[in-house]
Amino acid sequence: MSRDQGPPRTGPGEKDVLVGFLDYLRASVAAKAEGVPEPQVRTPGVASGTNLLGLVKHLTHVERHWLLGEPVSDWKATFHPAPDETAEEVLAAYRDTGARANEAIAELPAADLRWRLTHLIEETARHAGHADILRELIDGTRGR
Repeated sequence: MSRDQGPPRTGPGEKDVLVGFLDYLRASVAAKAEGVPEPQVRTPGVASGTNLLGLVKHLTHVERHWLLGEPVSDWKATFHPAPDETAEEVLAAYRDTGARANEAIAELPAADLRWRLTHLIEETARHAGHADILRELIDGTRGR
């Protein structure tokens, strides 16, 4: 069993704190999907069909929508990676989106982002918890 990491140290400003926690959660979600072989990375672990790769893909679309202004026409579809998408591709897209989102965040005042960043922290934390459970069901891995 691995030990959980404590919350991140952040800068003193509101935006520093919000982005610091979002980055911490992004890394947690990505770590849960890293190194999981096919087909387990996309195999549903619960009756709803939730799977690790689908969570990462969904969170990529969430950030693109809320921070980069990209429209989403079907939120349910964002949970389903295409059969030809590899875990490496989905994870790379998630990391790239996070980097692009952080660039967009840097350009705006914290007050303009407060709700969106708080929502993304809540959404990412909720799905990080789902990913924790799914990964433990797959191979027993626990902790961040």
